[in-house]
Amino acid sequence: MPNNTAFEQSDTVMPHTPSSVTPSSAVPESVTIVEVSPRDGLQNEATLLPTETKLELIDHLVASGLRRIEATSFVHPKRVPQMADAEAVSAALPRGEVSWIGLVLNERGLDRAIAAGLDEVNIVVVASDTFSRRNQGTSTDEGVDLWNRLAKRASDAGLKTTVTIAAAFGCPFEGEVPTERVADLIRRCSDAQPDEIALADTIGVGVPAQVVALADAARREAPGIPLRWHFHNTRNTGYANALTALQLGASALDASLGGIGGCPFAPAATGNIATEDLWYLLDRSGCATGVDPAVLLSGARRLGEMLGTTVPGQLSRAGLFPPVELPPA
Repeated sequence: MPNNTAFEQSDTVMPHTPSSVTPSSAVPESVTIVEVSPRDGLQNEATLLPTETKLELIDHLVASGLRRIEATSFVHPKRVPQMADAEAVSAALPRGEVSWIGLVLNERGLDRAIAAGLDEVNIVVVASDTFSRRNQGTSTDEGVDLWNRLAKRASDAGLKTTVTIAAAFGCPFEGEVPTERVADLIRRCSDAQPDEIALADTIGVGVPAQVVALADAARREAPGIPLRWHFHNTRNTGYANALTALQLGASALDASLGGIGGCPFAPAATGNIATEDLWYLLDRSGCATGVDPAVLLSGARRLGEMLGTTVPGQLSRAGLFPPVELPPA
């Protein structure tokens, strides 16, 4: 059953207004973390986890208190073999507390997401033509047209809709992406009345000044639509960008347990910002997330065992401050 409260904001979250976009030194009292490790995290890992192991990971995430989780993507298994079990994962998801998100790229993907009974769909429009063709086989303009069709169908089926504008901070093939181009895409995509717009630094090239410029563009072109941000830490700017977005009134921030992930179709697109590291930044800044750090860190360590590697996130190695003895993974 779709969760119709997933996008409701509490009175403690900074509202979206068309006023000044200069970051405040203060942060909102709370923000939503959207967990993407089961999808964006695992899709770029060489290790193919079996369905039951993915569900163990998801159990850790739910137990930690995360309540919006991108569980899978409905894409062709030959293109992204890590997501070949999307239906099996969806069928086993615990329902009731979490709003479950699926990424879709085309009509067939949306058919599968609706049949799987997910609560939300994340539909991607890529800001550059070259990357769009490599990622989805369409031009950017074709991607906007597709978004408009899919958004209506998803909404009619009772699913919440997010349009993610990928490569909004830069393209691995074309280089700089002008703010004006992203602003135009925001305006055109807002015509379909998404429940949320997400701006993605898909290859981790963005800096806080770009966050400010894009937040200004979003407020100008799509006033009142909640704004979500997706950052990678490829060049160690992801957390600075997240803090800037938070100060500008972000409704949600994406993160991936352990900092795993990236885009398999973008060269050198390394991991997302780590959920546990983001939690530490937010918590020490006075911003509540509803997440239990002990369970989160236990999950990050267990994820490293699942993948047979050390996850990129720092907090699972450095530990909490002040020091706290944590349970085993």
